[in-house]
Amino acid sequence: MYLNIGLLNDIVNNTPLPIAVYSGNELKIELANAAMIKTWGKGDQVIGKKYLDVLPEIKNEDFFKEATDVLKTGMPFHGKIKRVDLVIDGIMTTHYFNYSFIPLINAEGIIYGVMNTGTDVTDLYVAQQKIKSSEERLKMAIDTSDLGTYEIDLTTKKLQTSGSFNSILSISTDASNEELIEKIHQDDLVMLKKEYENALITAKIGCQTRIINKDHTIKWVKIRGEVIKDENGKPTTIIGIIQDISEQREFEEELKKQVVSSTEELRRSNDDLLHFANVVSHDLREPVRKIKMYNNILRDEKNIDYNDNCKKYFQKIDHSAQRMQNLIEGILSYSTVGKNTQPVQPIDLNAVIENIKIDLELVIKEKGAILVGCDLPEIEGVPILISQLFYNLMQNALKFSKASEPPRVVITCSKTIIEGKDAVQIVIKDNGIGMDAAYAERIFSAFERLHSKDDYEGNGLGLALCRKIAIRHHGTITATGEKDNGAEFTVTLPLKQLIN
Repeated sequence: MYLNIGLLNDIVNNTPLPIAVYSGNELKIELANAAMIKTWGKGDQVIGKKYLDVLPEIKNEDFFKEATDVLKTGMPFHGKIKRVDLVIDGIMTTHYFNYSFIPLINAEGIIYGVMNTGTDVTDLYVAQQKIKSSEERLKMAIDTSDLGTYEIDLTTKKLQTSGSFNSILSISTDASNEELIEKIHQDDLVMLKKEYENALITAKIGCQTRIINKDHTIKWVKIRGEVIKDENGKPTTIIGIIQDISEQREFEEELKKQVVSSTEELRRSNDDLLHFANVVSHDLREPVRKIKMYNNILRDEKNIDYNDNCKKYFQKIDHSAQRMQNLIEGILSYSTVGKNTQPVQPIDLNAVIENIKIDLELVIKEKGAILVGCDLPEIEGVPILISQLFYNLMQNALKFSKASEPPRVVITCSKTIIEGKDAVQIVIKDNGIGMDAAYAERIFSAFERLHSKDDYEGNGLGLALCRKIAIRHHGTITATGEKDNGAEFTVTLPLKQLIN
């Protein structure tokens, strides 16, 4: 096979466009100029290699077949805006090319090679796509919205409009630029002038202004636009859209009023809650304390011989006073959990559980309870609240136990993730009376009770307090269980806190 290498070298080396020459059915690379080598991005050691060995990423494309068909038929092939994904310097990049495969024929009419030329039109393609996309979006906006469009020739000051532009501004079709300016509210003219001057730099317009209607009422409009410049960078045209946003502005103003009103109402409610907490703290606890104290004094009076009924009543008074005191303390705890005044500190959860065991030592011994723990991690939080959380859960597990068997409380833990942050999931499972699965969420409501207060003591705030503490620490708490087959509480807490 005869190859005029000298001629091909002259062609390749004297053109700024990417050019390569291939021979044989496997398209051996005979020549490639610097522009083609740069386009391939495979280094300059490509001469003598096979086309697909240099560009394996395009083996599923049509290029190889197109080139070999040219070798067979002698008919040139031309492609336009063809997408090509090339691995350049180890990175897959997308390009678009106009390219040709041209047969090289010697004096005897024999096809001895294929010349490949190409032009990278990626920038042109991307620009065309952006223009097309912009045109489609603008058309869609105009078709689906009550919008008006405008075009201003900055040289002649001529205004062209379409859509609802004229009706929005209440102007005639041949209105001048001066008439348009007269429609603008006087207080907005300075702002619009600054917006225009800024647009000459940024090429973008975006503002809201007031329009004076024929009946002297005010209409709010939103103006969007873009400044078009010539090849020398001189602004020539402004195109854009205009929209009547009067109803939107009225809605926003009404919404602001409602937000102000609701904020004030919330502030009053918070003040009332704080006042209520103070009343409970100072005005209720003391009378309850005195009821218990005087009840004990009467009950222990040595000079009076009480009968069995009196003793029973003393006991009921003491029991009721204690329940009232528990309720007061629960309300106080519940009302203050949301406040961020408590400092966040590192907390050893193992120490927390051990301290709770000490606090519940009497009931554990009385019921013969079995507690099975695990190695818990250190977390950040408010110590008093985290202790209260697990105290309530463990106390519940012991309280709602079966009379027929000792309570068994098993604590397990595992690593997990909350919103992308490391966390711990702690499960507290018991073998008690359980609960109906239908109440799994309801039990976390304040004052919600599934059992009679005569059967099980409590103020109905324990689990609501647990939920509030978990949320306060950006965590969660859920419950599952079966009636007469135990309950299971799952607490998930992040290891690190962002709260103060």
